[in-house]
Amino acid sequence: MKKRAYEAEHKAFRETVRQFIERELQPHAQRWEAEGIVDRSAFVAAGKYGLVGFNIPEEFGGGGVNDFRFNAVIDEELARYGGPSPGLSLVNDVVGPYFTSLCNDEQSKRWLPGIARGETILAVAMSEPGAGSDLAGIRTSAVRDGDDWVIDGNKTFISSGINADLVVVVCRTDPDAGHKGFTLLVVERGMAGFIRGRKLHKMGLGYQDTAELTFDSVRVPVSNVLGQEGRGFYHLMHNLPSERLSIAISGVATAREAWRQTLQYAKDRHAFGQPIGSFQHNRFLLAELDTELEIAEQYLDRCLLAVVEGELTAVEAAKAKWWCTEVALKVIDRCVQLHGGYGYMMEYRVARDYVDNRILTILGGSTEIMKEIIGRDLGL
Repeated sequence: MKKRAYEAEHKAFRETVRQFIERELQPHAQRWEAEGIVDRSAFVAAGKYGLVGFNIPEEFGGGGVNDFRFNAVIDEELARYGGPSPGLSLVNDVVGPYFTSLCNDEQSKRWLPGIARGETILAVAMSEPGAGSDLAGIRTSAVRDGDDWVIDGNKTFISSGINADLVVVVCRTDPDAGHKGFTLLVVERGMAGFIRGRKLHKMGLGYQDTAELTFDSVRVPVSNVLGQEGRGFYHLMHNLPSERLSIAISGVATAREAWRQTLQYAKDRHAFGQPIGSFQHNRFLLAELDTELEIAEQYLDRCLLAVVEGELTAVEAAKAKWWCTEVALKVIDRCVQLHGGYGYMMEYRVARDYVDNRILTILGGSTEIMKEIIGRDLGL
């Protein structure tokens, strides 16, 4: 079924992304995998290809294009590639929008040019050891002291935590104000008391620098408040739908590639004198997976059109996030099964996809949280 969201300019942009992957990522993939981190130079290369900061205003060195379909193209192509890559979705889809929408004039001049060039790497510090998806449980505090805020606390599961130059830290600035007591503060590389802990050893995505961060009386100038004091929770809620849509898009694109490779494997691999895909069970299973992926892809296509029209709701994004990521994990799991023993070997991409993508139903809000959002919208 034809997708309607993408236009000619997005198709041309897709070719640029593929060239970037072929020339700038694939030659270094094996080394990055072994070292467990992607070089900072990969972000700079992405900036030269126009893959970072294309939604930053032109006056600050960006492309001046606020069209989430370009974000989606990058997400899809990196997912189909499936190898070590810089966290472009984190910059473009998750953290970058906080800067483009909340920076004042002084902050824009100070931060946006470096982001657009890929020289300034971003992270957002929300999750804590005792909070997880429960943002209301955040304990990291910031206390006003003259012209500074003093931050104390710990964050965990922070993507780009090692490489990041600017970290948007979600802090509790008024313990008695509930949701109105959070503020976003930008901590910069080199600030006293800003400690990067260990790089976390994860089930998959070993090349991604996920880290623990500690803030030990870090003094942050008032000029580093992002958005409005006391409005941090609402700023986060405004941007979460695009993050969740991005995760859904990446998951389905990864699963589609796993399905494609498994379909070919089912045609090439023989057992009992015939291709394994010719057995009715396997044929039916591949048909089932293709159908579920097609339905997910069509819903995402509708979501992209809704974003362009400014109509995508938090509930619709939650539906996309939980459904598409659950479908993606189901598809990849079945593809491992169809590969038999080879599906358990890490030299086969389907095995790497299995461990790398298990985080999909947890990252950006778990499936259970997404259902809670939808359920509350039903008045339950």
